[in-house]
Amino acid sequence: MNELARFQLGNNEADLGIVGGGGHVGLPLALVFANKGLKVVIYDINQQTLETLSQGIMPFAERGAEPLLREALDSGRLFLSSDPADLRNVGALVVTIGTPVDEFLNPVFKVVWNCMYDLEPYMHDGQLLILRSTLYPGTTDMIAREMEAKGKHLKISFCPERIVQGFAIEELQTLPQIVSGITQEAEDAAAKFFEIVAPSVVRLSPIEAEFSKLFANAYRYIQFAISNQFYMIASSAGVDFYRVLDGMKKDYPRLNDIPKAGFAAGPCLFKDTMQLGAFFNQQFSLGHSAMLVNEGLVKHLVEMIAHEHPPLEKQTIGLLGMAFKANVDDTRSSLSYKMKKMLKHRAKEVLTTDPHVTTDHELLPLDEVLRRSDILVLCAPHAEYRNLDLGDRPVLDIWNFFGKGGLL
Repeated sequence: MNELARFQLGNNEADLGIVGGGGHVGLPLALVFANKGLKVVIYDINQQTLETLSQGIMPFAERGAEPLLREALDSGRLFLSSDPADLRNVGALVVTIGTPVDEFLNPVFKVVWNCMYDLEPYMHDGQLLILRSTLYPGTTDMIAREMEAKGKHLKISFCPERIVQGFAIEELQTLPQIVSGITQEAEDAAAKFFEIVAPSVVRLSPIEAEFSKLFANAYRYIQFAISNQFYMIASSAGVDFYRVLDGMKKDYPRLNDIPKAGFAAGPCLFKDTMQLGAFFNQQFSLGHSAMLVNEGLVKHLVEMIAHEHPPLEKQTIGLLGMAFKANVDDTRSSLSYKMKKMLKHRAKEVLTTDPHVTTDHELLPLDEVLRRSDILVLCAPHAEYRNLDLGDRPVLDIWNFFGKGGLL
């Protein structure tokens, strides 16, 4: 493989440029399109990520991605750049920068707008601009008006990403892709673009597509909240929630969609639900109630431990799994860290471990956590924990991963 020369695209033109291309949304997209024969520029300001990619190493866990990365680098179809000027001649531009929320749960627009202003000098008339990450409703239209005011005549489209993290390579090529466009020409261009990889496309207007992303994530967040609320009600009565759940669902297909209880977190579900609330003048009562349940679950679990095994200040608690969900290495918005923070104020000691996470220097080997802990809490049900010898110590397993009903 070539070395860091890949960082400079030089005068080579490319089919596709991906802004934020080293992240969980942009990188799998880049690899899938490169695998289809397109020349792709990954633009990212994180120099460490680019260095890692240049060595053919994925910066995060993504099933099936690393062979595609190495093949794309070797074939010369993938370029890595931290210079926006290298996007000047790309045929299509995909932006994976979305709208975050602030500490008051309101959308922060400046992140997207700053990105647009930085890219504007390198955009050209007729270029397809695809907005990919979550946007506050109406943002696509606002960007289109602003670009027109600056004299840029672009084909602007919002095509929401909606894959499960860790399975993007597969799902990008097996799930329908929602597309939209400010004009019919933009919509048609976006549809033609995604037909290269997706089995089918679903056409919506830009604001419909924006709502589809928010509605989908809010729905999942509310679903998890229902089970978490049921779990808290059952456990407060000393009842095994999973015996009730199994009884409800047995040979009764109407209830098949009820999920297990567990930590509902990560970079999208909470954020997107709160954006929807902000759009609806903070009248999204279901979404806000779901937030109170899902975020409040951690406190409920800490109180369960304190009640069942007093005094808590004499107990060493081991937390198994610090990623935001099972079998990933991403800790963004993980409720495991909220639990760690709460327990550190009350327990004798809190020990943490995770077989996937590599960014936390406080993590300990699993065997050490098992040996030293008085009580274990399964925070993320990683597959590696399936056959653990837990001994006779108390285990709080809200997921029912070990078949203990979630009770201590």
